Amino acid sequence: MTQSDPADQAPLICSSKGCDAPAKHAVLWNNPKIHTPDRRKTWLACDEHEPSLRQFLSARGFWKETQPVSDLPPAR
Repeated sequence: MTQSDPADQAPLICSSKGCDAPAKHAVLWNNPKIHTPDRRKTWLACDEHEPSLRQFLSARGFWKETQPVSDLPPAR
């Protein structure tokens, strides 16, 4: 099995409904009712939508942290 060149991968796109902007942020979250404490789900966000996605998750007690997409581990 060979690893693909990151340049060959599709660009990461914002998870906000209807947005097709490049993602710059990884919004990490966890629903404690269904996920183990160490599990992290990821929504991708552009600069415009990161605050609203973070606020949505925070209101439910799900938001854990936001980090640059460049800090995400490589896709498997």
